[in-house]
Amino acid sequence: MVRPISTLGKYLMLMGRVFARPERIRMYFKQYINEMVQLGINSIGIVLLISFFIGAVICIQIKLNIESPWMPRFVVGYTTREILLLEFSSSIMCLILAGKVGSNIASEIGTMRVTQQIDALEIMGINSASYLILPKILGLMTIIPLLVIFSIFAGIIGAFCTAWFAGIMNATDLEYGLQYCFIEWYIWCSFIKSLFFAFIIASVSAYFGYTVEGGSIAVGKASTDSVVSSSVLILFSDLILTQLLMG
Repeated sequence: MVRPISTLGKYLMLMGRVFARPERIRMYFKQYINEMVQLGINSIGIVLLISFFIGAVICIQIKLNIESPWMPRFVVGYTTREILLLEFSSSIMCLILAGKVGSNIASEIGTMRVTQQIDALEIMGINSASYLILPKILGLMTIIPLLVIFSIFAGIIGAFCTAWFAGIMNATDLEYGLQYCFIEWYIWCSFIKSLFFAFIIASVSAYFGYTVEGGSIAVGKASTDSVVSSSVLILFSDLILTQLLMG
């Protein structure tokens, strides 16, 4: 029990330094824009690709497994929409990004630590924790709702492509199911959850990278630990947020 509590304490102390008042806002804003591009915009491709095929697979699986004379034909579209909105485009997509973005953050900051670049920033009088970590957290939290929107649309397009080209069902029935009993709050739930997940990914990964001790092997271990810890925390917070937002 001592080690988890000690890790939590160090994490909270680091976050206290991260959210200290920046010395030069203009310098932070430039870094913030760069992090949005590096962590968010560069991840759009993998988000679109995975969401497209997952939307297609969900549509096929539901059509094959719940097909029944007693089941309305629009249920396939309705169920596909609910899965994309409630879980996949927010929770599962952030788990995937935890592997891509989280490992990138941990290895980048960890490399700066072992090559003594962070020590050089400290000697220059710069709050290295705030300068390196705060733009990453804000950048990822800013861009993550956009990735959620792209994920939802790509999944729906994948479902439509399956209906059109594979011919497993009528596209009109799929469209009706996608619109049936639509609840706008589900979109906001996805955004809210994704903001919490983005903070977890950026802050936890940055913590493991910032506290690296050793050489290149330690950087690799920190990258692995950041992905595992972020994934566990995302799943745990998903349980709590789902209960709070929809319970």
